[in-house]
Amino acid sequence: MGGNVIQVVCVKRVPDTETRVKVASDGRNLDPAGVTWVLNPYDEFAVEQALRVREKLGAGEVIVISMGAAGVQTTLRNALAMGADRAIHLRHEGVAPDSLEVARALEAAIRPLAPALVWLGKQAVDDDAAQVGPMLATLLDLPCVSVVASFELSGDAATLEREIEGGREVIEVRLPALLTTDKGLNEPRYASLKGIMAAKRKPIEEFAVTPGAPNIEVTALTLPPPRSAGRRVGEGAAAVPELVRLLREEARVI
Repeated sequence: MGGNVIQVVCVKRVPDTETRVKVASDGRNLDPAGVTWVLNPYDEFAVEQALRVREKLGAGEVIVISMGAAGVQTTLRNALAMGADRAIHLRHEGVAPDSLEVARALEAAIRPLAPALVWLGKQAVDDDAAQVGPMLATLLDLPCVSVVASFELSGDAATLEREIEGGREVIEVRLPALLTTDKGLNEPRYASLKGIMAAKRKPIEEFAVTPGAPNIEVTALTLPPPRSAGRRVGEGAAAVPELVRLLREEARVI
């Protein structure tokens, strides 16, 4: 693989995992007030791997793309500061569409680019659906390998490893292909001051999108119930019989 190789990385703006989220008054969405938004951590591995491929080849273009409201541009700037060349913002205000409608919007924007590689994180940490990647691959008619933990490029093919129960699965895939990345694939770089300044000058194309009717509907959203208070059953070895009894008769875990 050589020449002007195009790679597309799909990224998502998500709440920081340290943020304490609240359910909105409608009971069906999260309240965005006070939420700290970040680039989805799994997408950072995707951006980093695309940059490494470009660096290995010594040429090519890395394009980041995301869908959402105005705040998405900050997330795209973060990816540009890491080293991506340009960005595409699929502008959509209001309630986030479901995974299939997101995949359809991404497919329409990505297909004309004819990328050799399309990258996504294996899942977004807000909904943990892990659906957009495989759906997008199907719409683009590309082979899809998910949860990639190792990547080695050789010509027009790549050798990949996936974590599976009890070991690793080795897969060879011909390009073009779509890959979703797992933790451990690489160590994402920090944006340098030079990269942050350069990102301000890199282009972000914006296109308004109107998703179709939702295929699923969220009817209610609730926080998990608070944990019950702990209970002391005694101290030392003398407490063991009572602890075993409670685990068996009340908790029913043994």
